[in-house]
Amino acid sequence: MYESYWRLQEKPFENVVDEKFYYPSQTHQAAILKLRYAIENHRAAALLAGTSGLGKTLVTDMLRSMLDESFQPFVRLSFPQMPVDQLMAYLAVCLTGASTTDPIDRLWQCVDRIERFLAENTQNGRHAVVVIDEAHLLDDRKTLEAIRLLSNFETASRPDITLILSGQPGLLPVLDRTPQLEGRLAVKCLLRPLSQTETAEYVDHRLKQAGAEQPLIDAEAIRTLQELTGGVPRRINRLCDLALLIGYAEQQQSITAAQLETISHELVTVAPE
Repeated sequence: MYESYWRLQEKPFENVVDEKFYYPSQTHQAAILKLRYAIENHRAAALLAGTSGLGKTLVTDMLRSMLDESFQPFVRLSFPQMPVDQLMAYLAVCLTGASTTDPIDRLWQCVDRIERFLAENTQNGRHAVVVIDEAHLLDDRKTLEAIRLLSNFETASRPDITLILSGQPGLLPVLDRTPQLEGRLAVKCLLRPLSQTETAEYVDHRLKQAGAEQPLIDAEAIRTLQELTGGVPRRINRLCDLALLIGYAEQQQSITAAQLETISHELVTVAPE
């Protein structure tokens, strides 16, 4: 809607995973480096934690694009909060790519399918990776234990699979109560908000990738943006997208600090009367 007015080729602040718009902040780069180490060295498990909006999905998607073809299959479980038998059945389908012929496969049958597949996968020179999103929702001890047992599947004393537990910081105390699983974690990554300098670079990067030929957001507005969003990328995207829309509607030449404050108050931090 506003792209032509700001002379942009596309919207710069969409909340979608797009490698072109990836900004290599210190916290994101460190997480990718640690996770890549865990996977490429065939470690059993790793942890990626961070509050909502910091880019956990982006990190794992960027990681996937960097791995070579030997790290297959790369599976993402986006809804892990299910009974352990259903979770194992779902994982068996995702890994093998073939649905079960028996809709009521028992847990041991699903585990057997997974074990046999992983062994064959390793023999073919590949290493499986499973990302479990929203892992903080895994508060059932049986489910956590089943996930831990997956890391027992080994060939030549090396795990056949790397599990990445990705979730909000509430996952940390859950793992503290499950020392057997916590002990399998090769690395722990905690994503943090962007600094003010990083926020400025993040905004500039995304605008340039969208085709901007000059700054569209005032320098003073960047400081206000940092204060209003706390350096959380998803919040930055939302506020900047709204600011460009309102700026277009009001025929502004650039986005000012006052505009960001008004937009944040009226459109973002809406509260009931």
